[in-house]
Amino acid sequence: MADRPERPVIGITTQTLEAIPDQLPRCWVMSQRYVHVLVAAGAIPWVVPLLEHDEATLRGIYDALDGLFLPGGVDIDPAAYGETRSPTCGPTDPARDWTELTLTRWALADRKPVLAVCRGAQLLNVAIGGTLYQDLRAEHPDALKHDQFPTGGRRRDALSHEVRIVAGTRLGRLLETAVLPVNSMHHQGIARLAPGLTAVALATDGLIEGVEVDDDRFVLGVQWHPEDLVDVDPRMRRLFDAFIAAARAVRR
Repeated sequence: MADRPERPVIGITTQTLEAIPDQLPRCWVMSQRYVHVLVAAGAIPWVVPLLEHDEATLRGIYDALDGLFLPGGVDIDPAAYGETRSPTCGPTDPARDWTELTLTRWALADRKPVLAVCRGAQLLNVAIGGTLYQDLRAEHPDALKHDQFPTGGRRRDALSHEVRIVAGTRLGRLLETAVLPVNSMHHQGIARLAPGLTAVALATDGLIEGVEVDDDRFVLGVQWHPEDLVDVDPRMRRLFDAFIAAARAVRR
């Protein structure tokens, strides 16, 4: 492709879809929305399969990437952060956990840009040594209702609550606001913040809604779903544009 040198390759991880008898074998899937928004920002997307424990093949894919995007999805297995599974923990995907933790740790070590949303922000925290609330209602009883999932006609771009953005941070500079209304589709959240991460956005109940590394690498995670808000709040596009700009700089 003639324009490939100017377009960074961004890895987008997938999720396991279990076999549907007489219809589908076991599949890897991911929302097209992530791909379309990243392409609009200038990326060449690489949808990454979950090759659990096949480190050599995964490394071959990783080496071709200029940045890593961690999307939303199912719960992270509590074993990944040293805890016993609670009855309130939802479905998990061990192959996805292994793949994303491996890719994230490689990217952090190599200073490749990382953008993470919802589950992705939680995964980023776990990859560096943090922990999660397995269920906010059970473990953070004063929390807002964060599990505003698109059911009963509710739209994915419906705004659920506000977050306060910490001034002077990368996120603050990108969004140029102190308060931001966001959508919210999660029942887990960051509990103990990983060393090396800084909380850069907080919900009114104190839940961490945004994180970034405390150095100059582009490593940013948000708990909401900006890909569903780009058409109603242009500020959300800045997250993707800045991510692709950082990946383009690495490519050069």
